[in-house]
Amino acid sequence: MAEQINSLEELGAVASGATVEVTETPREPVRDELGRSYATGKRKDAVARVWIKPGSGKVVVNGKDQGVYFARPVLQMILRQPFQVAGVDGQFDVMATVSGGGLSGQAGAVKQDETSPASTEENQIWKETILTQHEASASLKAIIRAGK
Repeated sequence: MAEQINSLEELGAVASGATVEVTETPREPVRDELGRSYATGKRKDAVARVWIKPGSGKVVVNGKDQGVYFARPVLQMILRQPFQVAGVDGQFDVMATVSGGGLSGQAGAVKQDETSPASTEENQIWKETILTQHEASASLKAIIRAGK
């Protein structure tokens, strides 16, 4: 059995002798058989499941067009923000199912799914743009996985 470490000094002595090399490899986009990327977002009491794929910019929420489901222009603006910040407005189709909370929370949950932090190398600039503008909430993850 290894000897027990009882103080920070002992831990430091043990740790100073070891070198750990961590290499970060870019993650490949994760897509289903239909070419969609998936993410889940939450805001307040609302939960959104979002599928994003390259397309014409059509947004469908709970089987309805975004203009019908989110009738207030400010809620539609919330859904468009991640795409506009990233400069890919109109290039991805979004299909979302949302439940719980009110319309504002649901719109925020969908936005989170569209703006989750990315880890693929090809989208690093996009990630930095989103993070710099404080727009990384949780739904860019799906857009990044869908690829640009």
